[in-house]
Amino acid sequence: MKPSAATRFDVVGLGLNSIDLVAVVSEYPARNSKQRLERFERMPGGQAATAVSVCAALGWSASYIGRFGDDDLGELSRTSLTSVGVDITRSKTVEGATNQFAVVIVDSSTGERTVLWQRHAGLTIDPATVEHDAVTAGRVLIVDCLETAAAARAARFAREAGSLTIVDVEKVRPRIGELLAHVDAIIASEQFPGEYTGYQSPGRALQALADEFRAPLVCMTLGRDGSLARCGGVEIRTPAFSVPCVDSTGAGDAFRGGFAAACLRAPEGEVEDALLFANAVASLNCRRLGARGGIPTAGEVEQLLYASRNS
Repeated sequence: MKPSAATRFDVVGLGLNSIDLVAVVSEYPARNSKQRLERFERMPGGQAATAVSVCAALGWSASYIGRFGDDDLGELSRTSLTSVGVDITRSKTVEGATNQFAVVIVDSSTGERTVLWQRHAGLTIDPATVEHDAVTAGRVLIVDCLETAAAARAARFAREAGSLTIVDVEKVRPRIGELLAHVDAIIASEQFPGEYTGYQSPGRALQALADEFRAPLVCMTLGRDGSLARCGGVEIRTPAFSVPCVDSTGAGDAFRGGFAAACLRAPEGEVEDALLFANAVASLNCRRLGARGGIPTAGEVEQLLYASRNS
């Protein structure tokens, strides 16, 4: 990883931002039914935007590159980032576009969520507009996988410049292999490795991803079961932490931000420790409503890790 003096930021994120319209219900609604909402909020989210917000909350300097709508949701999304110290000067507000938003249904009995999202076509990032100096301005680059061509260009630039590259990959999309070929840490959803490789065994699917892309780390997040990773030919299972779950929205995004922060915190440290730190961040993020509602401070993460070591 590049030394801190060599870059303007610790972390750069390129990808999605969103405003989540969060509806909390006592139980998941049945088809053709009605029920009273327990709570309704407009809250910021989006994969890359949430990951860099996590890094900022943990004390690292962060930049976000993406597209905002020119509506009130876009203004809310921009403010959610700048208010926590994230730089958005390399992002663009698109005239006439509505900001990406999602309707998130949260079952209060379990904390599980269902996400229904919409994205205006004008928010698409043209790969040709991905600027070398912007995506290489950090020691770490985090990208998501909705716009594979733009993310692949950014990851290639960053990796060639010596930045650590991390991807948040949720599903198989066209040209996804071109993106993963430029990534050091592939952190996938639980479903992706099997869908991409055809192997139903999680361990075998991760091995196949590692073999194909030669990524130093491949990992899948497993919700309340923590994470499963493969590094240097060794399989690493890391448990989640026992934290009361109010809302699991954004837990995976928080995991990726936590992993990036752990790498910055201890560049020569053990990958097992970085994964444990990431799981702690993700678990704590579930304490409150919204993708970013429970983002912890560095002190809160340390307290949870200390308690787990001494329990």
